[in-house]
Amino acid sequence: MVSMPPAVIPPLVVMGVQGSGKTTVGRALAVRLGVAFIDGDELHSPESKTKMAAGYALSDADREPWLRAIGAVIGNAVVHGGSVVVACSALKRSYRALIRAAAPETRFVHLDGARGLIAERLSMRRHEYMPPTLLDSQFMTLEPLDADEPGVRIDLAKTPEEIVADVAALFGDTL
Repeated sequence: MVSMPPAVIPPLVVMGVQGSGKTTVGRALAVRLGVAFIDGDELHSPESKTKMAAGYALSDADREPWLRAIGAVIGNAVVHGGSVVVACSALKRSYRALIRAAAPETRFVHLDGARGLIAERLSMRRHEYMPPTLLDSQFMTLEPLDADEPGVRIDLAKTPEEIVADVAALFGDTL
């Protein structure tokens, strides 16, 4: 009997606006897949964190080095024969393209849902530098994952466990 190699797990970016559940879902997905988890927030520069903490949205220029760093982390994991799940807002198509420039295998899991539900979630949490007042700017910036982009859109109203199960089912044997 010929032994089949294990399925290659593609790098995944769990994306969406603040409060959509990126970190919670990303961690659970990484555990299920047995791969590393990276919270993209940890890769923001101190200057960007200070700007957001003061209630100012980041510009594309502010985000570019951060997105390149995320792409580099993902690319490094792939080069070393592994995979990774990253929580990253990846709000615009151009942001996702920057990430994929460094790691073309990357797939996106867009946690998509109603502003009201997300605002309710934000009212129950405290974040080091992302005040709830930035939610409107996040929705204004958001370009939902398009059908021609590699990934899926998932309703964030589901539980994290349901979302992880849906992602596994949608990607089939690759997970």
